[in-house]
Amino acid sequence: MSSSAPHHLCRVIASPWPGVHSVHTDSARSFARHSHASFGIGVLAQGAHKSASGRGQVEACTGDLLASNPGEVHDGRPARGETARRWHMVHLEPEVLASMGGPERPAGDVEWTRPVIRDARLRAVLVRLLQRLDSWDAGRRTDADALACEESLVQACGLMLAHHANVAPPADVDRGLAQVRERIADDLLAPPSLAELAAMAGLGKYQLLRRFAAAYGMPPHAWLLQQRAERARCRIRAGDTLAAAALASGFADQSHMTRVFARHFGFTPGAWQRAATAGRLQ
Repeated sequence: MSSSAPHHLCRVIASPWPGVHSVHTDSARSFARHSHASFGIGVLAQGAHKSASGRGQVEACTGDLLASNPGEVHDGRPARGETARRWHMVHLEPEVLASMGGPERPAGDVEWTRPVIRDARLRAVLVRLLQRLDSWDAGRRTDADALACEESLVQACGLMLAHHANVAPPADVDRGLAQVRERIADDLLAPPSLAELAAMAGLGKYQLLRRFAAAYGMPPHAWLLQQRAERARCRIRAGDTLAAAALASGFADQSHMTRVFARHFGFTPGAWQRAATAGRLQ
């Protein structure tokens, strides 16, 4: 019996702007529960994919569109007997989407309404955007090429905001749990003990673990590692070396950061660093 790891190829693509990147993934891997700090929209180019989302179990087939909200916990695995699937995503930081709505449609408090979308017009726009980002990343770096990318991005976001988004409902989370999460986020380098967090929430340690996982989709330690990975991503994009980003994000060393980062995003910190460097217009 072969003990080799499941097939997995993941390429991160630069864009002309900070706060936007795309990712091309061809993978047989099953992903554990995780979330992203960005909005995601993309196309399932081949295969079938099943995942737990903020709206329960969903399944997508070739040609379907995929969408995820910041902080929305999801997982993913091949479906319908497929051994692998291929998908292409565009990720936007929340402030980028907020700039897209204009005064007639502020985008500061929105969420995508469904994790799987069937919309032929939007699919065509997204495919064109992904093709233009690929071309730009491959070396076509003129102002005209950047403008073409931006036009496609604005069109895609406009269609999502008009037809597949609504105002995000207020989070229905116990204030004690919210304070625990804020406490972890405030000090990623030296997080408090489980006993301290439980005392803060007025719960037993087991109760805290159960309620935190129910509210946020994962236990405190997994949430901490995810936030460290997100901080490392931001530090690398800002120009930190990989070693400096690891230190600033609370990882024991660069190799620890690489393992967590790759498990969370699907690509390595080095791949992200190359894309971030390429994405800076000269």
